[in-house]
Amino acid sequence: MNIHEYQAKSLLRSYGIPVPQGEVAFTSKEAKEIAETLSAPWVIKAQIHAGGRGKGGGVKIAKSLDEVGTLSSQILGMTLVTPQTGPQGKLVKKVYVEEGCAIAHEFYFSLLLDRASSRLIFLASTEGGMDIEEVAKTHPEKIIKVTFDPAVGFQSFHGRQLAYGLGFKGELIKAVTELARGLYEAFVAFDATLLEINPLVLTKDDKLLALDIKMSFDDNALYRHPDISMLRDLDEEDPMEHQASQQGLSYIKLDGNIGCMVNGAGLAMATMDIIKLYGGAPANFLDVGGGAPRERVTEAFKIILSDSNVKGIFVNIFGGIMRCDIIAEGIIAAVKETNLHVPLVVRLEGTNADLGREIFKNSGLPIIALNNFSEAAQRIVQAVKEGV
Repeated sequence: MNIHEYQAKSLLRSYGIPVPQGEVAFTSKEAKEIAETLSAPWVIKAQIHAGGRGKGGGVKIAKSLDEVGTLSSQILGMTLVTPQTGPQGKLVKKVYVEEGCAIAHEFYFSLLLDRASSRLIFLASTEGGMDIEEVAKTHPEKIIKVTFDPAVGFQSFHGRQLAYGLGFKGELIKAVTELARGLYEAFVAFDATLLEINPLVLTKDDKLLALDIKMSFDDNALYRHPDISMLRDLDEEDPMEHQASQQGLSYIKLDGNIGCMVNGAGLAMATMDIIKLYGGAPANFLDVGGGAPRERVTEAFKIILSDSNVKGIFVNIFGGIMRCDIIAEGIIAAVKETNLHVPLVVRLEGTNADLGREIFKNSGLPIIALNNFSEAAQRIVQAVKEGV
């Protein structure tokens, strides 16, 4: 789960992370009222779940109250297109009005889980304000990495490593260390998966400020954080993905035209790969789980078919915990309930697979049931291409 910049700054203030003063506004009138309580100049920032807002015209500097109103009006209601939104962009419904500052230098600073080493890792760079992926590609030597064991936790020498690597001296070494400590404590407390400050700036009076913060959380840990769950902005999420999560389904929308329903994340990845191998394009990742009941299978079909790009469906089930005959009954019920109008290929293997295929055969429905993975994938790709 992601949250907005203004929400992340509010959370991190209590952990000692230095951030400029600011408030969120939903109208240009509110933006002017907020600006009156802050020192000029002001920064007006579009609040969407995407980076690169400045490049798309979503971050503006205002030097007068009238300009605050004008710029807020321009940003509110715009469809902001950035490298992270895709060409469709995102509608801006709120802006963050923040005090400006005198910037001497910009840095990049983040904390995340390094899955390769199973450790937490700080990434920092003197090239703040830029795409860190581009810096990693063109100037990898400018990225500082400090890993540490989560069982041991953050130690002061980790902070000093970061400070020295970024070229800080004197009292600023302590400031960077405390910043890193605060990020670590917040990361653990909130079950975060990413804490990114870009840019972290050094002001002309030698103060550190986190100008922009991106924060993401582990969905599987949200039950421990009802206060964090309340920060969820459904307007920023794909409605089908949210609907799927409410039903206990793992669903991610993709750009293809072959809907996939699979049990198990690994098998789902393999299913998408084999569809691509045979010239097709998956429309989604959808894992119904190891023991999906009939109702969940029906709901999965509804979600897949709500995507107008879907021209065929491939169901790939390995019956371990899950019985194939129960899955077959769920699929038949779903086909009848949704008035299926696209080709459907089902590959069943495992517990009661033969019984499941027999149920399909006797259903009288146009369901192609196979037990060979490769053959089933080729069949759905062919059916979609031929418009069967």
